[in-house]
Amino acid sequence: MTNTELAYTGIYTDWTREAILAEVEKQMKPSRFQHVLRVEASSIQLAEKYGASVEACSLAALLHDYAKEHAAESMKEIVLSEGMDSEMTGYGSEIMHGPVGAYYAETVFGIKDEAILDAIRQHTIGGEMMTLIGKVLFIADYIESGRAFKGVDEARRLAEDSLDEAAYFKIEKTIIHLVKKELPIYPGTIYVYNSWIQRKVGKS
Repeated sequence: MTNTELAYTGIYTDWTREAILAEVEKQMKPSRFQHVLRVEASSIQLAEKYGASVEACSLAALLHDYAKEHAAESMKEIVLSEGMDSEMTGYGSEIMHGPVGAYYAETVFGIKDEAILDAIRQHTIGGEMMTLIGKVLFIADYIESGRAFKGVDEARRLAEDSLDEAAYFKIEKTIIHLVKKELPIYPGTIYVYNSWIQRKVGKS
């Protein structure tokens, strides 16, 4: 299935694909919009491979960075007014844009499907528990064709065999990256890592 064949209207939202693309494009610089399109393409491939809803994965991908370039103060206001974890406000857009993006997905685009909203909410740090759609977006954002960081080829290889293995790889490498850069780690990221490593060790 190609992305131009997707139909969301009447299933997940009243917005057409063309209207969604136009609105998303207005929210970000061209390079990020191209990233969004590549994440969608990767999401569709993974959805088809692992039996997830292609439409849901495509929609989550298109909206995942909707809030990424919004002003930090406006995101903080939403985090606080909507009762989200206030600790996020100390970690900037990188942490806030997922949950805030899910807020916009619901309030602007009318999406009520919790799996789509959770996928957008969790796409940066992951979740202690993740749906299939959530795993698809989490990994697609990491391995889309424009990514060129050290380790991305390994992540892509893992994604061919197991979404869980690829997700754990991303979670682990994110922690290592932050430690090496001597950057503070949002506690939620640690909770996610702990949950995944406990399950991984439990299976070994």
